[in-house]
Amino acid sequence: MLDPAGRTFNQAYAEELSQEEELIFICGHYEGYDERIKSLVTDEISLGDYVLTGGELAAMTMIDATVRLIPEVLGKEASHTDDSFSSGLLEYPQYTRPYDFRGMVVPDILMSGHHENIRKWRLYESLKKTYERRPDLLEKYELTAEEAGMLEEIHREKSNDIKD
Repeated sequence: MLDPAGRTFNQAYAEELSQEEELIFICGHYEGYDERIKSLVTDEISLGDYVLTGGELAAMTMIDATVRLIPEVLGKEASHTDDSFSSGLLEYPQYTRPYDFRGMVVPDILMSGHHENIRKWRLYESLKKTYERRPDLLEKYELTAEEAGMLEEIHREKSNDIKD
């Protein structure tokens, strides 16, 4: 049941729900629910700290976030594992064709075909984006030695930018 007083929905919760065989989302409208229905539900879920006209949009958001985690829904099995929040970090920047769009080019490293260098670039960019935009995510993220080294480099880079 969708309820502002419920457990806040996040990626980890979506992963839990994706393991369920069946789900029913009950959506309130305007004033909410008859209190008696709460004894019939297993979970109360909140999308966040704001009020919507009804629970339908929140339910659709939760359904989309959950269903995409079910095997074979996205086609490529690992499609969702690099997405923002799946790993605990924001996702690295994405690039498509053409190589040059109005003078903005795809980073050369991505065109190199060197898979290990591309992996490192993606990890570095993911850490950098998280550091800049959502540092709160890093507080609960367990860094590997490689990530800790990259994060130190990012911090030094940012400190030098401030001095300049």
